[in-house]
Amino acid sequence: MKKVLILAANGQIARLVEQRLLTEPRFKDVDLTLFLRNTARLADLAGNERVTLIDGDLTDPQAVNNAVAGQDIVFVAVVDHDSQNRLTKNVIAAMQANHVERVLFTNVLGLYHEVSGEFGRWNAESIGSGMTSARHSDELLAASDLDYTTLRLPWLNDRNEIKYSVTTQNQPYEGVSGSRQSIADVVLQLIASPETYQRESIGIADPATQGETRPVY
Repeated sequence: MKKVLILAANGQIARLVEQRLLTEPRFKDVDLTLFLRNTARLADLAGNERVTLIDGDLTDPQAVNNAVAGQDIVFVAVVDHDSQNRLTKNVIAAMQANHVERVLFTNVLGLYHEVSGEFGRWNAESIGSGMTSARHSDELLAASDLDYTTLRLPWLNDRNEIKYSVTTQNQPYEGVSGSRQSIADVVLQLIASPETYQRESIGIADPATQGETRPVY
C-alpha cells in the first residue's frame, strides 16, 4: 500500500483529494492518514478501513513528527502564512527525521514576481504581508534535501470543471483563477506519479483566465 498523509485535511481541496483517493479504482492501493485540528469534522471517514484520523496542530512539532512517521507522500493542504514558518519547519524536520522524501506543499501565485500587469499588482496587494512568509516557506523547501513540489495556487472558484495548465518556476504564470477541482486533480496526478515535478515549483490556473485583472468566479 502507498501511504499518503494529508496535513490540514479538512480544507476544501483536501476533501476533494480524499474523496477521489477513496473512490477511484486507480488509488485502491492508497492508505490515508488525515491530520487536522478536530477529527470530528471528518467523522464520515472514521469507519473507512483505509483511513487513519489524527487530531493535531501543525505548529506542534511532535504531533507532526508522529504523523509523518511511516508515510510515503505528504500533502500539506494549507499555505504557511505563519510569521515564523513553523508549519514548513515542522514538516521538513519531521520528514528528515523519518526519512520521508516526497512532499507536495500548497502556496500562492506571485512568489517570484511571475505574475505581471494589473493582476500581478492586485495579487501582491491582496496577499500583502502574507507573501513574505509564503516566499520563505518555498525557500525553506528549496534549501532542504526533500523531493518537494511547491503548488502555486491561483485565486480559486467552485466551478465543477477540471481545466488547467501547469507552468514551472521560470515560466510566466498562465491565468489568474482556477477551480478547486483542478487543483485536486493536480495533487492526484502527483500522488499517482510522484516522480513528476520533483524539486519544482509549479503554477496552476485555467489558461482561459489569462489577461483578466481580477479573479474569475
